[in-house]
Amino acid sequence: MCGVTGWIDWEADLRAHERTVRAMTGTLACRGPDAHGVWLSRQAALGHRRLSVIDVEGGAQPLTDTADPAAVLAYNGELYNYRELRHELGLLGHHFRTRSDTEVVLRAHLQWGSDAPRRLNGIFAYAVWDVRQRELLLVRDHLGIKPLYWHAHRTGVLFGSEPKAVLANPLFRAELDADGIAELFALPAAPTAGHGIFRGLAEVRPGHLLRVTRTATREERYWQLASHPHTDDATTTRETVRALLADTVERQLLSDVPLCTLLSGGVDSSAITALAAAARERAGQGKVTTYSVDFPGSSDRAPDAWRTTHDAPYVRAAVEHIGTLHTSVVVPDDDLLDARDAVLRARDRPGWGEMDASLHLLFREVRRRSTVALSGEAADELFGGYPYFHDAQALAADTFPWLHGRTTPAALLRPEVRAEVRPEEYTAEAYRRSLAEVPRLDGEQGQERRIREVFHLALTRWLPPLLDRVDRVSMSVGLEVRVPFCDPRLLEYVWNVPWALKAPDGRAKGLLRDAVRDLLPPQVTDRPKSGYPSTPAVRYTEVLTARAHELLSDPHAPVFDLVDREAVRSAIAEGRPLPSPRTAPNPVGGLDHLVQVDEWLRAYRVNLR
Repeated sequence: MCGVTGWIDWEADLRAHERTVRAMTGTLACRGPDAHGVWLSRQAALGHRRLSVIDVEGGAQPLTDTADPAAVLAYNGELYNYRELRHELGLLGHHFRTRSDTEVVLRAHLQWGSDAPRRLNGIFAYAVWDVRQRELLLVRDHLGIKPLYWHAHRTGVLFGSEPKAVLANPLFRAELDADGIAELFALPAAPTAGHGIFRGLAEVRPGHLLRVTRTATREERYWQLASHPHTDDATTTRETVRALLADTVERQLLSDVPLCTLLSGGVDSSAITALAAAARERAGQGKVTTYSVDFPGSSDRAPDAWRTTHDAPYVRAAVEHIGTLHTSVVVPDDDLLDARDAVLRARDRPGWGEMDASLHLLFREVRRRSTVALSGEAADELFGGYPYFHDAQALAADTFPWLHGRTTPAALLRPEVRAEVRPEEYTAEAYRRSLAEVPRLDGEQGQERRIREVFHLALTRWLPPLLDRVDRVSMSVGLEVRVPFCDPRLLEYVWNVPWALKAPDGRAKGLLRDAVRDLLPPQVTDRPKSGYPSTPAVRYTEVLTARAHELLSDPHAPVFDLVDREAVRSAIAEGRPLPSPRTAPNPVGGLDHLVQVDEWLRAYRVNLR
């Protein structure tokens, strides 16, 4: 994994702006601690920070095909089918100077142009400057696992893996308008694809590319899910899911640096770990290294609707059954507090507070011994594991099912801000646009039609913030996280599996559980869904409460340019939790959001428009 950035300008000579390009590149040092480089021409500048994973010695970037290049590439990602593509391109006459997947992407562009992304299987976001066509392509993977932001200025485009790279250029200013406020306060749990929060900042949407020429900037879709009848019976469906997942995990074990898996004791991460262990055994390699996260006193915390069980007993069962080299990372209160600033800088926006902080600390510990980690992310979205898939009221609601019956932080906005932002209308319109994007199946009605809608909402509105969180927090410590359940082949197959086969006998994720049942102990295979753990940290809550009181007594606190000061004061005085941006129950989530918004407005010097 890496960080990419750059600048296209049709009027300025960018060779005179090397210092700015290097500053943009330098902001991404955490994403690429191993090497860096820039490439400059009159109209195009590309910067790159490298985390070396494949071909450590030969994968330097930005990469050119020759000394007098036809194209220049800055690439962030991993291709899991690069060996097959390399062979195919070799037969077409291409000669390779390195073993890296980066060179495969460059030569795929030289051979197929903007059709190249259709052939790629992996996680990627890249920029290629086509010298011949005087054209920039910005490309993002099928599900948007790797980020890529862009800003159109008067005479060109700025871009970067993270907003901080674009912010390092004086042509872009940190500003927040009504739509950005709505995204932060009304839709933090269902963000709009392509919206970059800052005014004038966009993201290349998943499965899309952006084509930039002197006369136009336009976005083009190269991939989307397609609906068609599923004709396989239950046994064939189960066997196909198992075969696709096993092949995906084996492909994603490819690495020239130490690799591990993240193990929570749920069926998703345990299945990935077991398949990785089996693949390593076939290859004559050693045991899989695994990591989990825990908190002091977590076993004393009562279960709730989101955290139905504690991880530790299930982690132990999986470790003993599979035979892994396991480390449980225990995160104390004070460490969570210390990580807050690092997480804010990693995400460039308010996030999920202590849940981000604990993930950062887990990843920091993992990075001490591994550079790559495999995660079970996206299984619930793909197989229907979340409670809202099984809640009749949530399914019937005329909104995003996970927002049914919940109050968002938009409830705290000042009356004049609410009047401009119109959070309820913004959310309703976002929901309508999302439903319009669902690939329909002719003749599908009733429950199957609604379930298809909810799966699409889960994949396009619920999953993206989870993937963004994992990418930004992991890359802040130079750790690459791979997500086998996001493989497009698996997605395309499972998308069309009917609900009765996905949830046989009403069992959440029954298809996945049955497909991997022989790999795991029964208590892990049949464990109910249990969300990412939040800490029972008493001191964390006390410190946040004290900071909120400091904000209330500060007449110049910028958060109260947006939020109603008296509404916050009353809620805290009465002991009522503030509305949280998260759907998982957490009494401190809303307080965390309030404090983070203030910290973000100050740290990034955000102007309100």
